[in-house]
Amino acid sequence: MNTLDVAAVRRDFPILAREVRGKRLVYLDSAASAQKPESVLAAMDHVYRTHYANIHRGVYTIAEETTSAYEGARARIARFVNAAEPAEIVWTRNATEAINLVAHTWGRSRLSPGDAVVLSVMEHHANIVPWQMLAAERGIELRWLPVTDDYRLDLSRLAETLDGAKLLAVTAMSNVLGTLNDIPTLVAAARAAGAAVLVDGCQYVPHLPTDVQAWGADFVAFSAHKMLGPSGIGALWARRELLEEMPCFLGGGEMIRDVRLDGFTANDVPWKFEAGTMAIVEAIGAAAACDYLDGLGLDAVRAHEVALTTYARDALASEFGAGITVFGPDEPTERGGAISFLLDGIHAHDVSQFLDEAGVCVRAGHHCAKPLMRRLGVPATSRASFYVYNDTDDVDALVAGLHTVRDFFGS
Repeated sequence: MNTLDVAAVRRDFPILAREVRGKRLVYLDSAASAQKPESVLAAMDHVYRTHYANIHRGVYTIAEETTSAYEGARARIARFVNAAEPAEIVWTRNATEAINLVAHTWGRSRLSPGDAVVLSVMEHHANIVPWQMLAAERGIELRWLPVTDDYRLDLSRLAETLDGAKLLAVTAMSNVLGTLNDIPTLVAAARAAGAAVLVDGCQYVPHLPTDVQAWGADFVAFSAHKMLGPSGIGALWARRELLEEMPCFLGGGEMIRDVRLDGFTANDVPWKFEAGTMAIVEAIGAAAACDYLDGLGLDAVRAHEVALTTYARDALASEFGAGITVFGPDEPTERGGAISFLLDGIHAHDVSQFLDEAGVCVRAGHHCAKPLMRRLGVPATSRASFYVYNDTDDVDALVAGLHTVRDFFGS
């Protein structure tokens, strides 16, 4: 298996050459948004400098070049997640919009009062609120898979919870706990109950090889900005037959074949879901991010993160012992590289602010997962999340910064 040369990887990221408050930048917030390599920046810059034009509409040379690059990016994303064909990829602004698209189109056309949607307590708000909105509008029932004391989904009553449900919507990896959920097992249980499955792949797709066909789900949502690509672009993968059946999402240009005074005819899949001028250059940047990650090798990315997470958890335990609480599975192979923690007696926001003085960037707050925070019995956590450009020196900087925090607060 290839291993990552982190020093070489870091040189690909211009932002990591800067300093913050006179200290080298230690970026440990990739679960929120990842940094961008030079190749992604260059790919986007090249479009703007050499052939930018609106897509699909123009018959002149640079419009055709940009259309080809945009549709080529769709095909690239399809290969990255092993979709059966590019038409199964719908571009969206982000994964949140992708999930809302499913709720507003599939949900509104398939769900009636009393129908049940099953969610988990570890979901991001993006995979909770759209279903709560639909519940308020349509009177559907929301059921919940609980979280165990060892930070995994409690599947002891899975069959009962899924009984009669129309949809299971679940994350592949928790953005707070790092927990990896067994998607094929969950899909099999949902299929046995006659339910469709939506997977929030935001945290999973950037870090592990993803095969949507092997998962067997119906929908998978993910965002480019967490996988070294630009913000403002995400994707929904869905099975072709579902996309054909689903009504349109947004109305306007590009998503139509014809418009008459008495109505309109929708465009083909996937364009019937892509109204207006899309994030053209960002889609091309997302494809460049796929190229970069495939160049590193997702197996190598995963192995690096497991090793680094092991090092970080061991360091935090040895340095702070009972003075720190780390949330998430103990076994690094069963989790991702996001480590949420609390220093005893010190608020998560204070930890983040003090670490910034050392140039260390961590996230503090509820991480858009307030139901999970309530389950954990805390208002917020600090979260350090690792990616391809992080190494043990970054973990050591985190630990040193946390000692400074603890010394200041006298804990």
